[in-house]
Amino acid sequence: MSEPQAANGVEAKPRVTIVVPTYKEVESLPHLIERVAKVRAESGLDITMLIMDDDSGDGSVEMIAARPETWVRIVVRTTDRGLSQAVLEGARCARGEYLVCMDADLSHPPEVLPAMLAKLNDGADFVLGSRYVSGGTTSHDWGFLRWANSRVATLLATPLTSVRDPMSGFFALRRSTFELGKDFNPVGYKIALELIVKCRCERVVEIPIHFEDRRSGKSKLTFRQQVLYLQHLRRLYTFKYGAWTQLMQFIVVGGMGTIVNLAALSVLLALAVPQRPAIALAIFVAMWFNFVVNRRFSFSTTRHRPWLRQSVAFVAASSIGAFINYATTLFVVVHVSWLRLQVAALIGVAVGTLFNFTASRYLVFRVSHIRAP
Repeated sequence: MSEPQAANGVEAKPRVTIVVPTYKEVESLPHLIERVAKVRAESGLDITMLIMDDDSGDGSVEMIAARPETWVRIVVRTTDRGLSQAVLEGARCARGEYLVCMDADLSHPPEVLPAMLAKLNDGADFVLGSRYVSGGTTSHDWGFLRWANSRVATLLATPLTSVRDPMSGFFALRRSTFELGKDFNPVGYKIALELIVKCRCERVVEIPIHFEDRRSGKSKLTFRQQVLYLQHLRRLYTFKYGAWTQLMQFIVVGGMGTIVNLAALSVLLALAVPQRPAIALAIFVAMWFNFVVNRRFSFSTTRHRPWLRQSVAFVAASSIGAFINYATTLFVVVHVSWLRLQVAALIGVAVGTLFNFTASRYLVFRVSHIRAP
């Protein structure tokens, strides 16, 4: 790997900051530091390690203070805790030209750091330590459920990136690339995916690693983390694809609303409610359902606004959309008489849905943009 030139013409060592997010990893940290120290000595890299600890209270601070390595520093975080937030804060505090993120549990081999930095030097925007490219391996005691969980999570991220292992927590990038990113708002623990998308990394390179199971401590992967991952994906889809993502969510909610409408109608008729009031009430129930779900998911950025005003506007827009649906269907039936009635109805549904979405996005759940001075 070619190295940058210092001002006096002497080759300068590239500065590398390794950000290590931790929570109760006091048993693993000494082993990680020793392995990084060996890489540091053998490669000649100017490596500093920044341990971002989420207030573990497990003796990590005292252990680091007692060690001789002056290039290792620990920062105790007491607010906005979480793996992704810890990595972002560490990257902002870093002073190296290159940023590396790795876990403290010894699952990531620091010995491949020189190879990762070489790829950055060759023009890569982002380098991942990958389990799933040729030469990559995992520990033999991985169970089927853990393997399937990783594969499904990777599949769900495919529209965002084509890399084989976007779930990897072992990666490297230039600090200048990180500084190009904006609107970071990760939830959960898959920070690499957040950086690839929001730093707009076009050339992502994967190098094979052996992913080792943790030797001590307890895994942080829980069901709650998996739910947060789904929320994170939704945010990234919205960031990358904008209105198209909202439209797809709106259509899915509309399909669910149709099921709610039919279910409510069936229940009301079973309770001997007259047909016309039952139809009207079922439509109202479906509209209310659509409003609540769209407010929570499709247009979640505006759910802090007054719900009563939004609900009235949503019902009004949906009513107009229903009329447009009806009018469009009749227009197609009259002017394109050779089409089947069901096809005309589908065209009406499509036009009505498009109106409802446009009205919801730009009127009901409108986001105010204020130009910065």
